[in-house]
Amino acid sequence: MGPLTVSTSVDAPREQVFDFICDLSTRPAWIDHFASDYRLERIDASGRGAAARFRVGAPAGVRYMETVIAEVDPPHEIVEHARGGRLDHVSIRLVLELEAGPTTTVKLTFWTKSASMLDRVKEIGRERWWHRRWSKSLERMRDLIESGAPPPRIEVAGADRVPTTAG
Repeated sequence: MGPLTVSTSVDAPREQVFDFICDLSTRPAWIDHFASDYRLERIDASGRGAAARFRVGAPAGVRYMETVIAEVDPPHEIVEHARGGRLDHVSIRLVLELEAGPTTTVKLTFWTKSASMLDRVKEIGRERWWHRRWSKSLERMRDLIESGAPPPRIEVAGADRVPTTAG
């Protein structure tokens, strides 16, 4: 399926928007309308290598999705590689591109590639569902950034609550 592209303009500096998007611990605040059971997979939840797993409410398709920030080009682009669907057979890509201007334009491109014929059949008609969800997500992300309030964060279970000092 795809690629499908949605975009929004955010009234904030591109660097601030980039840092917000790169921090997977804030992601549930703007995708929780279609994602639940969100869990960080690494203690460092920001930047290259950060990973998360969550349940997706997509109709008859991807049930769980695991995403990893694979490439970052600050403050221009974030590329996420993900897997989902039955036995993680569906390869998923998410590319977020940020353009500076009077406002920061965020362009999200999302696509899936199913390995099996069964998964490809299940993907039929799901493009509109994903388009609506990602459009709403970008609106929610924009509202969170523009509000200036600190976003709610989640943490890895079992992580150190008090940082230790070296030495």
